[in-house]
Amino acid sequence: MLTHNVAAPSSLCPILSNDWHFHVSDQLISPHNLNPNLFWRASRKIKGCRLKSSFWESIRSGILKNNTTQIVEPPSTLEEEEEPLPDEFVLVEKSQLDGEVEQIIFSSGGDVDVYELQALCDKVGWPRRPLSKLAAALKNSYMVAALHSVKKLPGSEGNEQKRLIGMARATSDHAFNATIWDVLVDPSYQGQGLGKAMVEKMIRTLLQRDIGNITLFADSQVVEFYRNLGFEPDPEGIKGMFWYPRY
Repeated sequence: MLTHNVAAPSSLCPILSNDWHFHVSDQLISPHNLNPNLFWRASRKIKGCRLKSSFWESIRSGILKNNTTQIVEPPSTLEEEEEPLPDEFVLVEKSQLDGEVEQIIFSSGGDVDVYELQALCDKVGWPRRPLSKLAAALKNSYMVAALHSVKKLPGSEGNEQKRLIGMARATSDHAFNATIWDVLVDPSYQGQGLGKAMVEKMIRTLLQRDIGNITLFADSQVVEFYRNLGFEPDPEGIKGMFWYPRY
């Protein structure tokens, strides 16, 4: 079992390092043939009290055992934000010999076109899902992250070519737990560290919202990819359980 500890959310590595060509397949999670849960672990401080415990106790209680200090949150006089604030920035910019400039833009909090998402799922070989359910899944997610390619030629302002090349989303109870789902990157953009950067940004956002139990499901061939991002399979023997109907 591998354990990865991060001192605090601010200590996460930058979104892209100088060697951003990260040669690992970004066809990350598939809705079938899944391994048990992968859990992301971090050592955190809350109001000056260092929290320590077994991983299972932290999941069950939301705080860690052997910590005798009771954390009492004062009543809030302001309306709590239900979702992370929208974010958008240029992740990568490339210039071609003909003067064309391509930007890879990370965004969260915006709308993702379900038809573009379905086309992206087709490219990575995922089974089709009803568009109405795709739309409902996006709407009910705590966080939706997207990668768009924006291409523009000199003198073609207002005539940009924009398309969806990556997406991931997270569901959450808005307090203790979050699960990352549907991480995918267009095959023509895989192997460049874009999937890695997208998941790292999601982890950072969740930690900033004080959500520390972060899980996901992964195909067996990408477990090592997620280990390198701080996830570990079956920590302390905890198993992901699936319910199947019995007829």
